[in-house]
This record gives sequence, C-alpha cells and structure tokens, in this order.
Amino acid sequence: MSKRTWQPKRKKRLRVHGFLKRMSTAGGKNVINARRAKGRKQLTVSTGSK
Repeated sequence: MSKRTWQPKRKKRLRVHGFLKRMSTAGGKNVINARRAKGRKQLTVSTGSK
C-alpha cells in the first residue's frame, strides 16, 4: 500500500494560509476584508485541537 497524498502539518498549513500570512500582503488583506464583509465566522485556517 502506498501512503495517502495528504500528510497534514499544522505549522505549514498556518504559514501558508494563516492570518499573519494573509495580513502580510495586499491581496491577503482583500481576502480577509471580503470574508469579514460576507460575515464569515472563520476568517482563516484555525489551529484546531491537538
């Protein structure tokens, strides 16, 4: 059997899709603002429970 394609890593996920990463670029800020305007409960990827 081969390994599954998705091997989750919290740190990498946050560094790529997290709040700080979003806020570091103009486009990312647009994403956050659009999600706020839409009324999203969750603006970016969350850490989840360990």
